[in-house]
Amino acid sequence: MRTSKCDIVIVGVGGQGVILISEIIGRAALKAGLPVRAAETHGMAQRGGSVINHTRLGCIYGPMVPEGGADLLVALEPAEALRYGRYLSSGGVALVNTKPVLPTTVTTGHFRYPDIEEILAPLRGVGRVISMNATEIAERAGNSQTANIVMLGAMSRFMPIEEALILDALRDSVPAKYLDVNLKAFELGKAEVSG
Repeated sequence: MRTSKCDIVIVGVGGQGVILISEIIGRAALKAGLPVRAAETHGMAQRGGSVINHTRLGCIYGPMVPEGGADLLVALEPAEALRYGRYLSSGGVALVNTKPVLPTTVTTGHFRYPDIEEILAPLRGVGRVISMNATEIAERAGNSQTANIVMLGAMSRFMPIEEALILDALRDSVPAKYLDVNLKAFELGKAEVSG
């Protein structure tokens, strides 16, 4: 039995803007009159550690998306998609940024970072996978730090919230001097995903 309209799991590493995306979605959901529940774990986020956010739209119950329950799995970092792939529901959509953030264990030669195909293959066995280099797309928008907003634009195609409300929430959440580049990043991300 479904207990929400849309269950979303957003993952990445500290500094990528996972929490900002969740806040924007939450604001947009409230503007749409949808109850929203969210929870995140970001213990070592300031040191580039793993960050996971659960956002449940139209849900009046708990904030945690069950394993195998995410309609959308959004990974700002590809290895995090592999780490949290167990949340993707059968037939769900995984949006994956293909630009890795290499941990020190990889940059020092102690471990090997998996090939992108090794990351995406298990997800393809569960649901639809849409991969893009959101960091490169964000650079085209004018600032590589807007990769999270590129992913938000792609996500907008799959959420039960009107785009205008998401954009209003984006305007409410981003400092005015960065608004134009974020709006451009949103549009470029949306354009990456066919309707």
